[in-house]
Amino acid sequence: MLDSGFNAKLGNFGLARLVDHAKGSQTTHLAGTMGYMAPECVLSGKASKEADVYSFGVVALEIACSRRSIEPTYEESRASLVAWVWDLFGNRQMLDAADPKLSMDFDAKEMECLLMVGLWCVHPDPKSRPSLRQTIQVLNFEEPLPKLPSVRPTPTYGVPGGCGIQASNPCFSTSLVTIPR
Repeated sequence: MLDSGFNAKLGNFGLARLVDHAKGSQTTHLAGTMGYMAPECVLSGKASKEADVYSFGVVALEIACSRRSIEPTYEESRASLVAWVWDLFGNRQMLDAADPKLSMDFDAKEMECLLMVGLWCVHPDPKSRPSLRQTIQVLNFEEPLPKLPSVRPTPTYGVPGGCGIQASNPCFSTSLVTIPR
């Protein structure tokens, strides 16, 4: 992301591409920061627009909550920012996720919008994530807030081979993978 003077403000080159115009482009080895990478990207090693949207959603939640995507020092129910905010949303306490330093001194409609867009972007099903255009329209209040399930869906992904895949041990198989919440 660039500011008005075209200075870099946010960047992650973990999914950079090597380009040899004679051969076309090919993705380099997968690298990135845990907590920002979409689960299906971690499992398959393939980048996509949907994976970029996921990362955008994590950053939106971090901005609203003023905390990192993964906080290993927090109690288990709060260690994952995504899981914690989705639980608060399901319990109709989503504004409790807002940065405590704000002392509830913010526009509740704007905060709710940012948190909802963040959750929409980190939806476990890549096909249920919005485009970046849709996120901007909602953030600008040009479109209504998305309808999200009150309980965070359990992600399942088809991965190509058959070797008894477990979420903590991804490999390439044709089995269906379920990632625990």
